[in-house]
Amino acid sequence: MSQAVVEDRGTNSRIVAAYRQKTHGSADLAGQAATLLPSGIAHDARHVDPYGVYIARAKGPHKWDVDGNRYVDYFGGHGALILGHCHPTVMAAVQAATEEGSQFGSSHPREIGWAKAIQRLVPSAERIRFTSSGTEATLMAIRLARAFTGRDTVLRFKGHFHGWHDHMTAGYSNHYDGTPTPGVLPGITHKTVLVAPGDLAAVEAALQSNPEIACIILEPTGSSFGQVPLAPEFLHGLRRLTSLHGALLIFDEVVTGFRVSRGGAQVAFGIRPDLSSFAKIVAGGMPGAAVAGRKEILDLLDFEVSAKAGREKIGHPGTFNANPISAAAGIACLTILAETEACTEASATAASLRAGLNDVLAEAGLKWSVYGNYSGFHLFTNPQGRDITPHGFDPMTASMEELKTQPARLNNRLRLAMLINGVDLNPRLGGFTSVTHTAADVADTVAALRASLAMVRAEGELG
Repeated sequence: MSQAVVEDRGTNSRIVAAYRQKTHGSADLAGQAATLLPSGIAHDARHVDPYGVYIARAKGPHKWDVDGNRYVDYFGGHGALILGHCHPTVMAAVQAATEEGSQFGSSHPREIGWAKAIQRLVPSAERIRFTSSGTEATLMAIRLARAFTGRDTVLRFKGHFHGWHDHMTAGYSNHYDGTPTPGVLPGITHKTVLVAPGDLAAVEAALQSNPEIACIILEPTGSSFGQVPLAPEFLHGLRRLTSLHGALLIFDEVVTGFRVSRGGAQVAFGIRPDLSSFAKIVAGGMPGAAVAGRKEILDLLDFEVSAKAGREKIGHPGTFNANPISAAAGIACLTILAETEACTEASATAASLRAGLNDVLAEAGLKWSVYGNYSGFHLFTNPQGRDITPHGFDPMTASMEELKTQPARLNNRLRLAMLINGVDLNPRLGGFTSVTHTAADVADTVAALRASLAMVRAEGELG
């Protein structure tokens, strides 16, 4: 199910040729990067064949590459930019903080303001610990859960992403049998239980048979921001079962936090998790993250509380924890979200976009669909040939395998075609909307899909 990028550099594809013709500057930079970086990239999701675009600047919903081509951007900083690129209030806060210093090696007032901004929106955030990335936040959440419960096993869901640390690599895009990925010790994966998403009976059976399960961690809207969606009833079932069996419930809100609603998925669904991880939007698009939750759990990081209890404190250094520039961006962004309807507006734009894209699929006679909730969208290419209509597809009826599978070459060609036509999607041919996307951007994207499908069809990729 992992989305491999096919290598077709020797192809006679007109799409590849047109892409190369428009992106000479990106091609040159990609050649230089290939001599310096593995695969010439710094993030797996930026792997595109023959190469990805190199961006020079961005503003609002748009970005421009080094060749001057403009794109309607739905990559959205990997989901971090619900306010769009370079929001003036966030940028002003960043500039003011930068002028005062980028790293103090000491506490500073903005970290207090940042924590208060999170607490204002997230009722479960009784205490907060800042980290530098979402991966670090989920790692800390797991460590806290194990220390608090005295148990050592983690229950996770297949396909859910929680960062790249050792506890989270198996079962995301491969190794669904729980075997370790390269470089990970077998003993680590042996302390992980992998369950099919949405299978509450399997969760209950695991909790009943394994008293060493310390916690359950999941993406609350389903993997990849609902590409494989979960029903709210499932989340409430998890809350009931974890409470019954003495395990902790961890919501990974790195993507859903402040995007599903002002207070994240937990507020939208009325569920209070024990711990939550946040990143991306929490730092206003700057590097920064946090783990938040019940005071008695976060007290495991507290010097005085731990000493009084006669227990060893969990150590947690981190040079860039609560970095003042990230804190400034986070405060500005979260304040805007708290005081405006940005989340609702971004979601409304996504709904309009999904409808328009499905109109194009219907016109093209394709039994595909664009689906999603809130401010996200996902393309379903119907690998099993279901008898569906674009507007009538219910992703809750499909398996994880169906929803995650896309033909590799078709995926790559369609992504390149969309770039040629001025739209940047994520590797799954979906993306995120921001409050800055307009009706004109939606119309441009709909037109781009229409043109891109024609290009792909002309190459025989659609039958």
